[in-house]
Amino acid sequence: MPWPRTPLPPRPGEPAPGAPAASRRRPGARVLLAAACLVLGIGLIGGAAAGSWLTEDASGAAPSAEAVFAKGRDVWHDTPVDTLFPRVVDGLGVGPGGADRTWTRIAVAPDSGCAGAYDPKLAAALAPAGCVRLLRATYVDATHSSVITVGAQITKADAAGMMALNTRFSTQNLGRRTDLMPLPYAKKDTPAADFGRAQRASWTVRVLTDLPAVVYAVSGFADGRAFTGPQPAEAAVRPGTTTAPAEAGLGHDAKDLADRVEADLRKAAGGTAPKSEDAS
Repeated sequence: MPWPRTPLPPRPGEPAPGAPAASRRRPGARVLLAAACLVLGIGLIGGAAAGSWLTEDASGAAPSAEAVFAKGRDVWHDTPVDTLFPRVVDGLGVGPGGADRTWTRIAVAPDSGCAGAYDPKLAAALAPAGCVRLLRATYVDATHSSVITVGAQITKADAAGMMALNTRFSTQNLGRRTDLMPLPYAKKDTPAADFGRAQRASWTVRVLTDLPAVVYAVSGFADGRAFTGPQPAEAAVRPGTTTAPAEAGLGHDAKDLADRVEADLRKAAGGTAPKSEDAS
């Protein structure tokens, strides 16, 4: 509803409101048209301004870091699996030499606790954060030559606890230790059926600080070959690296799928700023 208009006082020489009709001068058509355009223009400008103010009020400010962190603990049951782990992930220009990559989801693990989901040393390293839920999915690349498990552990820790764990992983280079590699999720009757401990070739582990979450990914060859020289993804993706994980794109597979899940977690929690907080 528009604001009511206050009547303007009569101009000099014009009859006052209520004067006999004979004493009024009939305005010309051009005057009436100009007045109508003026009123219409003012109305449109005022309406646009009011709409802008209403939109700003309705949208409100961006959620606080505390609100995003708190919401992050609930994303595992508030967000569809196809949102956190899309059926198909397109990575434009993220492969070796800027090549495009495409990954297709072939298995999703039931959400669970963390018991038995890690090798003992990694489980011990992550234990201070606690575990609310563990989410995992496995992907295969477009050539069906590599398989990648990506996971997200929702933790019980508060922001200070996540910061402390991130600092410990970073300062002690825990993300680079081969005895702290994540385990694959190998589902029968899929290209990842033979993806076990011995097949792990590249990996990344990220302890986030703006969400109560640990994101990881681990990659290997889909033909089940054992691998004796695994390399952290952040090292395997460096230009000029000639190791087998680097040249096969296994480092890119692990890093880029972890990047995607990390971004999707933040979006689901209401966060916007992409970060890369790998713990290696």
